[in-house]
Amino acid sequence: MTVVTGEALDPLTMRRTMGRFATGVAVVTTLLDGEPHGMTVNSLTSVSLEPPLLLVCLGSGARTTEAVRASGRFGVSILSARQDEIALRFARRGADHFAGLPLRFGEHEVPVVPDALAHLECVTERQFVAGDHDVFIGAVRRVCDREGEPLAYLGGRMGDYRGRDEEPIHWFA
Repeated sequence: MTVVTGEALDPLTMRRTMGRFATGVAVVTTLLDGEPHGMTVNSLTSVSLEPPLLLVCLGSGARTTEAVRASGRFGVSILSARQDEIALRFARRGADHFAGLPLRFGEHEVPVVPDALAHLECVTERQFVAGDHDVFIGAVRRVCDREGEPLAYLGGRMGDYRGRDEEPIHWFA
């Protein structure tokens, strides 16, 4: 076991250490002046059930971060298993993440990822800077969800989640 303390804690060590914590994968989207913006995130958590609030952390200075700040509204698409390519697409810095994709809104005012496990539409309630990220607290206004398996993220890799009491997912008969 490696122990690092104080000022010796560099960003790569922090990334590796936090990579030991399994998370889900989501895409945060918004629409600003008719232009869609989106990015992949794994820093997402429920803050409160009453009122319904969630927290998402977006990289400071990113186009999507600036668009979310300016629009005051964002959507969260919680990705399902086998949506790795979508996660990777929206993780590419500087790319037009929506190039060649038809915009889907469902019942939301922001674009959402089709076939995701859940969509949440939020209005920004609070926003503040924390280190190299902007933290947004969103008041959840609309949700929809479906049954299915989530896309998981651990140690820099995406994979499937399976409960201990479940049979493996068989994709090919």
